[in-house]
Amino acid sequence: MSENRPFKLSVLDLAPIPQSCDARDAFKRSLALARFAEQAGYHRYWLAEHHNMPGIASAATSVLIGYLAANTRHIRLGSGGVMLPNHSPLVIAEQFGTLESLYPGRIDLGIGRAPGSDPTTMQALRRHSTPQSEERFPEDVRQLITWFDTQDNNTFTVRPVPGVGLNIPIWLLGSSMYSAQLAAKLGLPFAFASHFAPDVISQAINLYRNEFVPSARLSQPYVMIGVNIIAAESRARARFLFTSQQQQFIHLRRGVPGKLPEPVETMDKIWTPAEKFGVERALSLSLVGDLAGVTHGLRAIQQQYQVDEVMVNGQIYDNDARIYSYQLAMEAHHAINSLSA
Repeated sequence: MSENRPFKLSVLDLAPIPQSCDARDAFKRSLALARFAEQAGYHRYWLAEHHNMPGIASAATSVLIGYLAANTRHIRLGSGGVMLPNHSPLVIAEQFGTLESLYPGRIDLGIGRAPGSDPTTMQALRRHSTPQSEERFPEDVRQLITWFDTQDNNTFTVRPVPGVGLNIPIWLLGSSMYSAQLAAKLGLPFAFASHFAPDVISQAINLYRNEFVPSARLSQPYVMIGVNIIAAESRARARFLFTSQQQQFIHLRRGVPGKLPEPVETMDKIWTPAEKFGVERALSLSLVGDLAGVTHGLRAIQQQYQVDEVMVNGQIYDNDARIYSYQLAMEAHHAINSLSA
């Protein structure tokens, strides 16, 4: 294996709603995690846009980013990501221009091409949308870049206010070769959704790096990957906590999404052999264990992919256990980077 190079560690939050809780509880849990992440040294904290999901409270992504930014000091906050086909680029530019104006130097705009919802919900979000909305994605991304990177406010007939000239960082997110290629072509940082779709991670990263074209925004490739980390005081405890995320994934695939379930001692009576295979494949980039195991696994991932940043996802029912998991993940990160240094 090659030597590790130092990398950053960040947080991905879907604002999960556990059973017996509501969205308000989820927001309080997110704020507690964001404050911990800031204190612990996490680099950035992103929230994912999902709609019509009873167990995910981050639908109004920009509003929730503002809530967390107002109650933290310096950690970067952003979208991981905003699903651009759902929205007018002008509205997104105005929303994130407003966030950047309120919290300068702390806001990221991560954008994806998938709707993040079913077709009916997508129509409800953007009633004038058509099946061609996703085809307009590159054009919409270029429009955002043009607005954010142009200093002369008089250049545009229609302009986001605030937004023009604010140089808000834009990331492309995806789980396919398409998003990797577009990020390379536009010279943007690339975040791969390997925490739920790891099948082509190596091919996507290699394509992005090989085809990267330097831009005014970015001189060399910058790669982030998503990794599920469920860490606890013992491997058995971590495996127990992981069952909440496994159950939620099964419910989503069965077409009955719900709140984050309580963990169970065994999944044997919950999933079929086919479901077990599918969930384990989709969540294969998951580190579930104690500190030593997570450190070993995270080091191996970094040795294999040599990324610039790892974004940690952890759907854990109990919020204290969730924060402790992120604490252990950061301890593993420190151990790995100290060896790299």
